[in-house]
Amino acid sequence: MNIYMPIACLLLVSLLSSCAQNPVSGKSDFVLMSEEQEIALGRKSHAEVLKQYPRYEDAALQRYVQEVGEKVAANSHRQGLFYRFTILDGEEINAFALPGGYIYITRGLLAYLNSEAELAAVLGHEVGHVTARHSVRQYTAQQAANIGLAIGSILMPQMRNQGAQNLANLFGNVLLRGYGREHELEADRLGAEYLARSDYQPAAMLGVIRVLKNQEVFERARAKTEGREARVYHGVFSTHPDNDTRLKQVVAKAKPLAGKQQNIGRETFLHHIDGLRFGPKPAEGVLRGQDFYHRDLGIALHFPKGWRVLNEPRRLVALPPKGGASLEVITADLNKRLSPRDFLIHRLKLENLRDGKKVHAGKLPGYTAVAWAKTPFGRRLTRFTVIYLHEQAYIFAGAPRKAGTEPRYRTDFLNTALSLHPLRPREYALGIPLKLGLLRSDARTRYRTLAADSPIPNDPEQQLRLLNSHYPAGKPKPGALLKIVE
Repeated sequence: MNIYMPIACLLLVSLLSSCAQNPVSGKSDFVLMSEEQEIALGRKSHAEVLKQYPRYEDAALQRYVQEVGEKVAANSHRQGLFYRFTILDGEEINAFALPGGYIYITRGLLAYLNSEAELAAVLGHEVGHVTARHSVRQYTAQQAANIGLAIGSILMPQMRNQGAQNLANLFGNVLLRGYGREHELEADRLGAEYLARSDYQPAAMLGVIRVLKNQEVFERARAKTEGREARVYHGVFSTHPDNDTRLKQVVAKAKPLAGKQQNIGRETFLHHIDGLRFGPKPAEGVLRGQDFYHRDLGIALHFPKGWRVLNEPRRLVALPPKGGASLEVITADLNKRLSPRDFLIHRLKLENLRDGKKVHAGKLPGYTAVAWAKTPFGRRLTRFTVIYLHEQAYIFAGAPRKAGTEPRYRTDFLNTALSLHPLRPREYALGIPLKLGLLRSDARTRYRTLAADSPIPNDPEQQLRLLNSHYPAGKPKPGALLKIVE
């Protein structure tokens, strides 16, 4: 007789009795968290989010997003919640919701939206996740999968072996991914409904999906040219194939709920984001064309003409036009009084240095040599250059995609390192982060002309088209208000 059988049955009965009424459907849901627990979890998680991703410091813009979000939430299925809509200071294109009414949108996504209705569409979609308690249901599914595995191992001892456990985990993951797709479909439907009831055009949801799809097309084309993997966005609205058909059906069903006045609010929205920071945070430095300025570090440097520069939080990566190489720039604190050559050997642990020599970036001491190293392209002979400035070592690591082609890029690798210099007085102003501005177009306005004067470092013409929903070949209409970057 299996004495564990009654325990397992009691666990199952307890699980099946954990039901609550769904605020949207009115039906009973199997959940393992009360509304009070959901709100408490959201409150705790909100504090953690703000530790890692600070709030964007623009009180007027924060109030505006809160007002738009509250307008949509007032027509939702959970009007008793207090919703908090927060702009996060990140250039990533994203929006998400936590349990209990905590909703976030990045300034990166705000920059590419083009109307108040599109903003309301993003926030409405996230409100839909909250009203339908998707995070609670997701949590319950995960816990149920874990409990189910534990019960299974009691009832069937063979499930205790590692192979069976891996199989159960795989099944649980597949279940949860499918559950997530269902949640997104429901959030789309609810978001469109809330938009319509709030006197916004439900079709604004299609405008948002167009923004995200254009970003993906642009990124894939650029990655192919540069010979790298595309950094494809997988956030709001983009979790399923055939988004257009699905959203058109959702929008069509929501239209009868709309009143006579369907607000778009294009210029109202644009005026609110006038001056919005564009690109990396000040602490990550600023790219202007081929020049990089960092006010906090007090440095500047120049990259080769035509190279694309990626300003990532902990490093700079420069790629030539056809992606045949990669130059990575990082910093390290100087702790011991080592010569630049000894720094390469003892701090970077490089062995068998070749073609080594002392170099100077102006008056700054340095050393350059070639050594074998692990790179994104595999193990390659890599050109390392280290330059000392103040208490920092600036490390430049240039690697070719194709083995044996390092000499082809050697001059560009070395010249970039030797361009490093302390920020000059006239350069401090250039270290101020880029921001959005507004321009009223006329019959002569062309994106090509705007791009020629733009400080956007990479693909300025296409970036301006993306910002104004004219990608890939749209033209400005005379009299229209356009976003530019200053």
